[in-house]
Amino acid sequence: MPASPPTVVLVHGAFADAAGWLGVIDELQRDGIPVLAVANPLRGLASDAAYVASVTEQIEGPVVLVGHSYGGALITVAGTAENVVALVYIAAFMPEEGESLSELRDRFALAPLVGHLKETTYPAGGARPDATEVTIQPQAFPEVFAADVPAAVTKVLAAAQRPLSTAAFEERATAAAWRTKPSWALVAGTDRVINPDVERFGAERAGATVVELDGASHAVPVSRPKAVADLILDAVRATS
Repeated sequence: MPASPPTVVLVHGAFADAAGWLGVIDELQRDGIPVLAVANPLRGLASDAAYVASVTEQIEGPVVLVGHSYGGALITVAGTAENVVALVYIAAFMPEEGESLSELRDRFALAPLVGHLKETTYPAGGARPDATEVTIQPQAFPEVFAADVPAAVTKVLAAAQRPLSTAAFEERATAAAWRTKPSWALVAGTDRVINPDVERFGAERAGATVVELDGASHAVPVSRPKAVADLILDAVRATS
């Protein structure tokens, strides 16, 4: 490992916030890796990716971008930034350029998440009508999102959910950085938010280095932070 390894930028997904990376951050910092966990706006693929790219481009030196869940779609677009040297997908979407998340998702059987979403509205701004956002129904959250996380923790995670704008599912990715940047992918074997077949398909299409964790839920950064950090370290070492 060189004296100044790449900065790891962590991008959380829907129904979560940057605190979901706490265990992963601890593991990486123990190895002397500089880390930044981005606050993902969760308002739309184009605007969220632009925000992640802006943060990334202002970091001095190389960056390894890591995306969990919906965050994978964001690093796919934002990863075209010149200082991004690697992409790491954690139980994540890996869209192709011109592909929406709903199109990618619908290639396979729908995950149980779809039947447990709660819709609410939020002000879209100006004279526009209110927009729609979704969270996971609290009673379904433990089984759907975090089946391998202790019950006391899932109660906190369910209460702290951050909603995702439904517009994010229909916007098309404007780039696919995995076509030009090396990628790694972790497949959560019992994911009930994203069908694991969606994760496998995206990883295979991208030619990613893949690790699959049997029994891992969608909340794998919380339940298995060392395994997640180990994969990120593989990317850091390979591109240092």
